[in-house]
Amino acid sequence: MQNEPGDKDKSRYPRHIAIIMDGNGRWAQQRHLPRIMGHPAGVKAVKRVVQFCAEQEIQVLTLFAFSSENWRRPKDEVSKLMSLFMMTMQKEVNRLDKNNIRLRFIGERADFSEKIQQKMADSEQQTENNTGLTLVIAANYGGHRDITLAMQVIAQRVKEGIIQPEDIDESMIANALSIPDLPDPDLFIRSGGEERVSNFLLWQLAYTEFYFTSELWPDFKAETMQAAIDDFLTRERRFGRTSEQVQNLSS
Repeated sequence: MQNEPGDKDKSRYPRHIAIIMDGNGRWAQQRHLPRIMGHPAGVKAVKRVVQFCAEQEIQVLTLFAFSSENWRRPKDEVSKLMSLFMMTMQKEVNRLDKNNIRLRFIGERADFSEKIQQKMADSEQQTENNTGLTLVIAANYGGHRDITLAMQVIAQRVKEGIIQPEDIDESMIANALSIPDLPDPDLFIRSGGEERVSNFLLWQLAYTEFYFTSELWPDFKAETMQAAIDDFLTRERRFGRTSEQVQNLSS
């Protein structure tokens, strides 16, 4: 049986929500501000969404903060983004820890400054024993690179004779990717009006439900999140089965 919008049975809610936070620059430009001014406003939206997910007992929230392609942006904007990233971690990690939220990062850290890398590690260590929402920040992340690195790890194991090529299966590949210990996203949200995944969690999104909205990220609020979840609750997730099979399984 399909769920109805507004269903408050949280056992039916997505366990893992992944979001591409798009529209900060356009939000600022609409207000005749420099593009970079949209990013602090975007941080405020992050706080609202994290609070919402914690209150709604969502297990995992993954946010695409900075893609491996974002280094191509103007150097001044990237520099200010890095400063904002560092400042936000410094200000928010204690708040996350106090609220029993576990913070994790995925992506290649080597391209960040040593100071940012250290703060990432310290933040993860400080919150690693928390048991509430797991907040995953994808920073300098790319789905193609994630899969490529996983293949390299598996190929090395074959080269060393630890496994044979025929031993490679989907489970082995999944376990070599980022966050293998967390459930794959049930719901993917993208703000800002674009309708593509932009190299985000390509393997993990195979059976994810997609929700696109034209609302720019700084305008995101609890009501927007609830609307996305309400839409998710109307979906019939078949995973290759027929509707009749799904109904029989749920009866």
